[in-house]
Amino acid sequence: MRMHWVYYFGRVLIRILAAPFFYWQVKGIKNLPAQGPVIIACNHLHIADPPVVASSIPLKAVFMAKEELWHDKWSRYWVSNFGAFPVKRNTFDREAIRLSEEFLAKEFSLIMFPEGARSKDSKMKQAAPGAALIALRTGVPVVPVAISGTEYIRNLKWSFFHHPKITINIGKPLYPPACDGKPTKEQRNQLCEDIMYKIAELLPEKYRGVYDREKTTEN
Repeated sequence: MRMHWVYYFGRVLIRILAAPFFYWQVKGIKNLPAQGPVIIACNHLHIADPPVVASSIPLKAVFMAKEELWHDKWSRYWVSNFGAFPVKRNTFDREAIRLSEEFLAKEFSLIMFPEGARSKDSKMKQAAPGAALIALRTGVPVVPVAISGTEYIRNLKWSFFHHPKITINIGKPLYPPACDGKPTKEQRNQLCEDIMYKIAELLPEKYRGVYDREKTTEN
């Protein structure tokens, strides 16, 4: 499957255009498996997170984006050709799951944001088990990725003078347990928890929210 020129050009252009406005740091590249597709599971702070993550990893990757972006022909053109496909939020979208598994079978990695929406206060929120379900059904490993700093992206003028630091911290992959038949609710929820706590461990404490192990233990 060949990708549109926007897919390749966009990743290069984002890095070039970002240089005058942001400090951009990527940690843990060595944690990405050398072969095969992976599911990249991230926390979600800003609308810029998907292209920032896609431009930070040396993988051929696609990602889910809210279906509302397909309502306008111009945004539909750009997000589709940049490697996105639509997902219905706040519901179980079988078509999005099917497309995810289809892309993984074609050796594309998949970028996902299990929280489903951006965090308004930058703290991690309760996640849905979609990424865990796909991992269990396909056997594809999940790479936890922590994003910090994109919440400070406000406008280009502000960013030019303040240079917010964006950090993409890539963790070691989680390999889903072998699943005999349909994954159970308990399996989905357990793997989802494991993924989100791994993301939290890669983040500064102020971002961890409901996945802060220390606060969870205290309670």
